[in-house]
Amino acid sequence: MAGIGYALASEDWPPRDLVALARRAEESGFEYAFISDHIHPWVDKQGSSSFVWGVLGGIAEATERLRLATGVTCPLIRIHPVIVAHAAATAACLMRGRFFLGVGTGENLNEHVLGHRWPAPDERVEMLKEAIDIMRLLWKGGEQTHRGKHYTVDHCRIYDLPDDPIDIAVAAGKPVAATLAGQLGDALINTAPDREVVESFEEAGGKGKPKYGMLHVCYSEDEEEARRTAHELWPNLALGGSLGQELPRPQDFEAAAELVTPEDVAETVPCGPDADRHRQAIKEYEDAGYDHVFIHQIGPDQEAFFRFYESEILARV
Repeated sequence: MAGIGYALASEDWPPRDLVALARRAEESGFEYAFISDHIHPWVDKQGSSSFVWGVLGGIAEATERLRLATGVTCPLIRIHPVIVAHAAATAACLMRGRFFLGVGTGENLNEHVLGHRWPAPDERVEMLKEAIDIMRLLWKGGEQTHRGKHYTVDHCRIYDLPDDPIDIAVAAGKPVAATLAGQLGDALINTAPDREVVESFEEAGGKGKPKYGMLHVCYSEDEEEARRTAHELWPNLALGGSLGQELPRPQDFEAAAELVTPEDVAETVPCGPDADRHRQAIKEYEDAGYDHVFIHQIGPDQEAFFRFYESEILARV
């Protein structure tokens, strides 16, 4: 395993807490972090969803070594790819080689807010390809114009650019998106230890590129308490199919999750203090071909999680 990272869940914490958690993750020995880019949480119990591009400036000042990526930004509807290119370039200038951009095709939960039509999955993949092309064009410097199928860029120049190119990690949960990630991305992101996604990514040009997996956990000394916490705050993790991309409001996720039990959530979320179970969940990603795993600790007790991972996981994985 090349590296263990930390997930800064914007849905769980207000802006100042996210900055403090990033600093604590660096102190604990986490090598990198992903920070979610939402305008809504999944359910109201989570309670937060700050503007990630403002928080990134605070993290840039509060940390020195931690690499950081958005996990992930959707540059399709709510935020035009020109604006994402501008924001990412500024973040990269502030972090001096420590920032990379995570992108994906998004969720209706966040993208419907401007009242635009929610495109079909294949159309969103097509839009993401064009968005990536636009961002890379603008990062070349100089005045650029683009007239494409989905986006127009009219004589735009980004003046503040980092010295080094900005890597783009592409989120993919299905082989079609993984193929795009292999063709255009510098890395892969997935939220499940899916070997087929890795194979599609590598066959499309991703061989040798980093592959990041996201693991949700709920550490607590009391396993039953951990199960209750995970179920209360993140019941959406047990929803199957395409609901995660299609439902438009937190209330809709809450309604869909009414039949979800703590046991359902615990099937995919390691809960409690058993270090072997946490290590085994990380190994499942490694066995599927992922070389990086970043951890989302569910619940308010982040400090206990940091101590546990410092002694039981980071030192041994």
